[in-house]
Amino acid sequence: MRAPLRLGLFAAALVGVFVAAFGGGRVLVPSSAADGWGAEQGTHAASDSEREPADAAHSGSSVKGVASSENGYSLQDVSAPAVVGEPGTLAFVLTGPDGARVTDYTTQHEKDLHLIVVRTDGAEFRHVHPTLASDGTWSIPWTWRAAGGYRIFADFLPRALDESLTLTSSLHVGGDVATSPVPPASTVVTTGPYEVTVHGELVAGAASELAFSITRDGAPVVLEPYLGANGHLVALRTGDLAYLHVHPEHGDATDAATVSFAAEVPTIGDYLLYLDVKIDGQVHTAAFAATASTTVAPGNAGSGHAGRDGRGDTDTHAETDTDHGN
Repeated sequence: MRAPLRLGLFAAALVGVFVAAFGGGRVLVPSSAADGWGAEQGTHAASDSEREPADAAHSGSSVKGVASSENGYSLQDVSAPAVVGEPGTLAFVLTGPDGARVTDYTTQHEKDLHLIVVRTDGAEFRHVHPTLASDGTWSIPWTWRAAGGYRIFADFLPRALDESLTLTSSLHVGGDVATSPVPPASTVVTTGPYEVTVHGELVAGAASELAFSITRDGAPVVLEPYLGANGHLVALRTGDLAYLHVHPEHGDATDAATVSFAAEVPTIGDYLLYLDVKIDGQVHTAAFAATASTTVAPGNAGSGHAGRDGRGDTDTHAETDTDHGN
């Protein structure tokens, strides 16, 4: 019998405010700094870690989000404010096999590029959409709220390819670091006035269906379209923070209080789940910790739906479209 999905809330991951101001000091991360990130699994990385994502040739993994280069494409010239509270700009470029900056993209989930920023302990999660300049530079106004080591993930589809890429880089933000420990397991969390419940279980090596239902004061709420669906889910593997393949079960957004996803996890271990939903014009993020404790048997791929109920209190985080870079 497959073990039920174990979930817990990351309170610190649900806060973040963007300051729209250009200029100020920046920390530059050369592409060569992307060498050396290991593919360790199953443990949480320290928030002030200096570990870096591996080069594609050294990652030894077929999952996304563990390399700064893939299929000839590279994430380069990452820059951002150097310390907490310093307004500035987060910027980077993407280059193609010919070394030139990529400027032509295929839209996915209503955007040409999705940028995920998260601290290496899983806290301070942000899902934003930078602006592309004519010279191929992606940028967004940025202010850090907490110190520590961070990973950024650029999820995009070059016009010249038929598959999307997720490239990653890392940087360090100066200041006193306060880590965020994983709380007790729960399948029910709160974000603002809303209660989010997840049903399903993760099974390594199979597509697992995760269904999220949202209520307020016990009554279902109406989810508004967000990125072409009722919600958007990002899944990261703890340890190496590999970026996992997750997509909505239904591509068209409809008025409903439930949204389902097919999540494919490659290994037994711990994962981080971040659900974005839009309600009354605001985007709310609910963050869970999940464990895939079993592997699918050959010829028995499928998904489960039995969740274990529990409650996890948390800080709330409601962001407008502007906050998310839309």
